[in-house]
Amino acid sequence: MSAPRAVLAVIAAQVLVQIGAFFLPALLPAFIARWSLSATEAGWLVGAFFAAYVPAVPILVALTDRVPARRVYLVGAGLTALSHLGMAVAADGFWSALLLRAVAGIGWAGCYMPGLKMIADRLDGAEQSRAVGWHALGVGIAGAASFAVAGLLDAVVGPTGVFFFGAATAAAAVGIAAILATPMPARSGPKVPVAELLDFRPVFRNRPAMAWIAGYTVHTWEMAALRAWGVTFLALVIANDHAPDWMPGPNALFTAAGLIGITVSVTGNEMAQRLGRSRIVALAMLAGAASSVATGLSFGLRAPLAAFCVLAWNAAIYLDSAALTAGTVAAADKARRGATMGLHSMCGYAGGFIGPLGVGLALDLAGRDSVMGWTLAFGHLAPVVLIGFAILRRLAVRG
Repeated sequence: MSAPRAVLAVIAAQVLVQIGAFFLPALLPAFIARWSLSATEAGWLVGAFFAAYVPAVPILVALTDRVPARRVYLVGAGLTALSHLGMAVAADGFWSALLLRAVAGIGWAGCYMPGLKMIADRLDGAEQSRAVGWHALGVGIAGAASFAVAGLLDAVVGPTGVFFFGAATAAAAVGIAAILATPMPARSGPKVPVAELLDFRPVFRNRPAMAWIAGYTVHTWEMAALRAWGVTFLALVIANDHAPDWMPGPNALFTAAGLIGITVSVTGNEMAQRLGRSRIVALAMLAGAASSVATGLSFGLRAPLAAFCVLAWNAAIYLDSAALTAGTVAAADKARRGATMGLHSMCGYAGGFIGPLGVGLALDLAGRDSVMGWTLAFGHLAPVVLIGFAILRRLAVRG
């Protein structure tokens, strides 16, 4: 199969795997009520996905330096289908859902970066960077649509049907990867010895790669916090303000936020090609820090204004999404690209675990129905992002 067709097959599979990724955050208000969850417990349910991803991804992605990435991908997509099926038929409270969310995290560890590596190994230069951007676009569209799909299916078939749908789409991704995404011919040149697969010391010595990894860590920390709690935040704002009839519901609004963010992400990657990645990343991080505080403060204002703050903050987060990953891919040593991408993803998703949990802890401390609670919950991300920005600048990224 030609490289362009194989890339399209991988992106299609990623869309099908990702479409169910945010079904739980989309339905979180209902699950909080159904299982009498505290905000901290709700944060754990969302964060468990990232917590399981972190230890799994360095092993699974580094393994792609020795075996075809497609084999790892098939396992990851299969685990994703199994996790959704479990949520449909077995989840009955906090602990069972926590276990299944962990399985989903391991599944995504076998899909996200291995899928991206399947693309990166087929292309080079600007073509590679653009393909990474299109991969981010496909994953982003699916992630945004996840909220709308969950809301629509929940209204018709309930949460069980929602998760059955996620299991079916992930199973379809397995079929696409098995049939269409043909294996890459073996690259010439020495392979990394098996004993060195999880030796990240060469990656840590790669300052440009570590700079992008630092930026991606706080990026995912911030993004995961908003994705986990955005629908719940909007639902409370709309309920408290008696929002106008023309205003869409929380899931539709957050889908719109995601779609706007995707457009911004692709645009940001193209701008980074012309203006330099470091400039675009700096703009995104500074805007995101300011927007996190503004969004928390907007809880006490009119619902349309709060929704606008969510949309603006989400756009700022997405601005450097593809640029950060493309930067890591470009800076990686080809012989250790899998290990570099594994560390990139591991550090990012470690932030993704802390973000939702931090918001939940802040809400339990200061209250889910107060301006102070949401200002602390969202606003605490501002110093996190600014620290990440300082580290990135300290490592002197150029380009």
